[in-house]
Amino acid sequence: MATATDLPSPPPESPHRPQPRNPADLFWSFTWLALQGFGGVLAVVQRELVEKKCWMTNEEFVEDWAVAQIMPGPNVVNLSIMIGDRYFGLRGAFAALAGMLTFPLVLVLALAVVYAEFSSHPAVAGALRGMGAVAAGLIAGVGIKLFVSIRNHPLGRPLCVAFAALTIVAMAWLRLPLLWILPVIGGAACLLTWRKLAP
Repeated sequence: MATATDLPSPPPESPHRPQPRNPADLFWSFTWLALQGFGGVLAVVQRELVEKKCWMTNEEFVEDWAVAQIMPGPNVVNLSIMIGDRYFGLRGAFAALAGMLTFPLVLVLALAVVYAEFSSHPAVAGALRGMGAVAAGLIAGVGIKLFVSIRNHPLGRPLCVAFAALTIVAMAWLRLPLLWILPVIGGAACLLTWRKLAP
């Protein structure tokens, strides 16, 4: 007769994934993201959604960001709508969108008035050029963080690196428009991944 110690132990419960509590939480979270996004919001969004709030993994972020890039409109706005819809449907999508746009719109309008007044001042122009260098560093830092997430990609890391290098060459050296890069290089990567995953 089997004793209690002989019985198999129940499987451990999967850890509960943090998620927004309600549409208001989405609104204020995306408002905070947008207000931090001086010079580019991508780095802030990745840090807040993946590292701090843990609403998604790095792999999920890369996949959703890829979808957001091929849709018309600002990438981060597309991403916010996708995340809001995932949790609370249409209400969540509108809440996340409102968070991305409302307060930043007011702030940008106010800054536009100030900039129009002082744009000819050499110190202002120099400060803005300095901010551009910081923005480039933020984007490069996020790229390095996201690179780690391709270690388990079906194509393997060498082929992923090759696609990334092709994209950089096409954008920076050949200066091809995204309208060509996304369907050609992105389409090839999607097709190869689909063939790898196909039974």
